[in-house]
Amino acid sequence: MSSKTIVLDHDRVQRKITRIVHQLHEEYHVEGGIILVGVAPRGYTLAKRLQNALHESTGLRAELVELKLDKDQPLEKPAKLSVDTAVLRDRVVVLVDDVLMSGRTLMHAASFLVQVPLKKLTTVVLVDRRHRAYPIRADIVGLTLSTTLQEHISVEFGKKDTVYLA
Repeated sequence: MSSKTIVLDHDRVQRKITRIVHQLHEEYHVEGGIILVGVAPRGYTLAKRLQNALHESTGLRAELVELKLDKDQPLEKPAKLSVDTAVLRDRVVVLVDDVLMSGRTLMHAASFLVQVPLKKLTTVVLVDRRHRAYPIRADIVGLTLSTTLQEHISVEFGKKDTVYLA
């Protein structure tokens, strides 16, 4: 039986989201708006929270798009966006996921998105575990956490957002 250790409690998750929002606002305040593409399911939930916080605290307009891809077999099943890819053309796109470990999910998601000519692509994750197998990094990170390969990070979004290490 493995025990869970709280890495980020609800208040600390909210502070990380606030800091990410400030970084996005700093970077893109001159833009007419940005598109937040959240990797389903938890990356999309995080993107929704970022969208709400951007609207409430900065006024920066952010459209929300969901990206569904098979994280275990990304090459076998095509990725799907909740909108037509033409919406992304010549826009600032922010790719959002909850945890970055090997980089496989983020790499495949980014590869899918850059098939459209984007103005810029920025990557955001709540937790970066630094176990890269793919040459990709997150531009904006809530928390960098060095873990062993045997450990697992789980992000739970709900009334109380929490990040656990197991």
